[in-house]
Amino acid sequence: MLRDEEFGAYVAARRPHLFRSAWLLCGDSHRAEDLVQETLAKLYVAWPRVSRLDTVDAYVRRMLVNGHIDEGRRPWRRERPTAEPPDSPSPGLGAEEDDDLWAALRALPAGQRRVVVLRHYWGLSIEETAADLNVGTGTVKSQTSAALASLRRILSPELAGTSTTHDDPGENR
Repeated sequence: MLRDEEFGAYVAARRPHLFRSAWLLCGDSHRAEDLVQETLAKLYVAWPRVSRLDTVDAYVRRMLVNGHIDEGRRPWRRERPTAEPPDSPSPGLGAEEDDDLWAALRALPAGQRRVVVLRHYWGLSIEETAADLNVGTGTVKSQTSAALASLRRILSPELAGTSTTHDDPGENR
C-alpha cells in the first residue's frame, strides 16, 4: 500500500506540470492528456525501481518526451492538430497571450519545439536537454538558437533583427 501512496503523492504534485509539458509538446489538450496517462501508467509499473532514484522528475520527463516522439511515429498521428487552443487557458497566461504563445510554438518544427520546452519550460541545461533527446549538445544549441529566432520573429517582429548570436542567457548552464 505504501507504493500506491507514494505514487499517488507524486502524481498529485507533478501532474499539472506534466500536462502543461505535454500540451506544449503536442499542442492538443486531448493528446496531451493521453500522453500524460500513458506516461503515468508506465511509471506506475516501474515505480518500485524509479522511486529509489534521486532524479525521478528527469526519468518521468524523458518518458514523456519519448512517448511524444513515439506517438509521432505512428501513422495515424501524422495528422496535424487543429488550430484550436486547449479548453482552458494555460496557467499564468491570459487567453490572448496563450493563443499567441501556442501559435508561435506550433510554427516551430517538432525538434525545435522539444528543445524549447525542455530548455525553457523545464529549465534544463544544454547537456541535460541533449541527454533527454539523445542528441549532441551542438544540436541543442543550434535548435535553441533557431527556435528563439523564430519565436522572436513571430512574437515580437519589431525586435526580430535587433539581436545577435548567443542571445540565450541560460545557454551555458
